[in-house]
Amino acid sequence: MTGQPSNPGNEGPAGSDRPPASPTPRLRDARPADAERIRELQSHLRQPNPDLLEYGLAVESVRVSVAGDEAASGSAPTGRVVGYLLPVDAPGRPGVHLAELVVSPAHRREGRASELLRRVVRDASGPVTLQAHPDNEAALALYDAAGFAVVDRRPDAYDDGDALVLRLG
Repeated sequence: MTGQPSNPGNEGPAGSDRPPASPTPRLRDARPADAERIRELQSHLRQPNPDLLEYGLAVESVRVSVAGDEAASGSAPTGRVVGYLLPVDAPGRPGVHLAELVVSPAHRREGRASELLRRVVRDASGPVTLQAHPDNEAALALYDAAGFAVVDRRPDAYDDGDALVLRLG
């Protein structure tokens, strides 16, 4: 993975009694009109990979979280894209690799990263892998809560250090 979540957030503000938001109405497949906003969000990643994102957009594998005009009826929401997830097929083996997951700083701690993560896990036909920076405590807490386990450490995978490899399934 070339990018990784930058403080993706949790279900609600610390100490809050606010329940997690409903996952279905805020998620949808990315649309061509979303591409520029998704590229903007990519700037929040520690080490983005624009070429990989362009590939994901071209093959329509990017999933987004939207805010604003969220459809309560279950139809695809049309609001502003505030987060995205880029899964890629794991070459030569079943499963998927979560290449990028990011939520806009203004929309963190609303459960959006959790919703996106649940979507990729639900849709995967095998194990889900990802890599995260060991200092990204928010991302690691999210992955731990989702059941991921650290299976490897890749020295110097990021410009500023190692990467932890995590796996679910």
